[in-house]
Amino acid sequence: MKLQLALDLVDIPGAIEVVKEVGEYIDIVEIGTPVINKEGLAAVKEVKAAFPDLDVLADVKIMDAAGYEVGNASAAGADIVTILAQAEDSSIRGAVEEAKKLGKKILVDMIAVKDIKTRAAELDQLGADYICVHTGYDLQAEGKDSFEDLRTIKSVVKNAKTAIAGGIKLETLAEVIQAQPDLVIVGGGITSKVDKKAAAQQIKQMIQHGAVV
Repeated sequence: MKLQLALDLVDIPGAIEVVKEVGEYIDIVEIGTPVINKEGLAAVKEVKAAFPDLDVLADVKIMDAAGYEVGNASAAGADIVTILAQAEDSSIRGAVEEAKKLGKKILVDMIAVKDIKTRAAELDQLGADYICVHTGYDLQAEGKDSFEDLRTIKSVVKNAKTAIAGGIKLETLAEVIQAQPDLVIVGGGITSKVDKKAAAQQIKQMIQHGAVV
């Protein structure tokens, strides 16, 4: 089980400072959609240059022109690129093919998908590396969690790894671990803390030990 740090509400220097603080406890750093929308793929390029040994995910949420978009993100230094599950199958295939050609990975984001079970099975067949159940900011505000959806995805996938994102923090982490995703994505549960390093360390230790420490 790996830990991914999601950076959404920062600029490039801010992202680099956060990763300097918590880098020893994370496996993947995500350059979130808000950062990319604001800063462009330069954010991916600069973070990868600053931390070449850390996997970088570009959360570009591709919907079309997938091969082209994966190529651009990869050229900027992304190791993992995201595409939306609601994209056309041809787009998913294009993203997967381009990523394989470049030695990169594709994470498919299930945000707003209604028939989780059917789409997860299809994405598994299409060659997704990760399938991510994602409760977005707006649904988090309504009290929705992702655990049931994660269990549904895990029941149908045979090849893809699973990931979970959306409002994960220390208080909910034990339940996340119980659901056994391959990748746990944490944003504000680390970045909103005064002592980000301590929060990242505690979360990483919980993941490693499979229980609260």
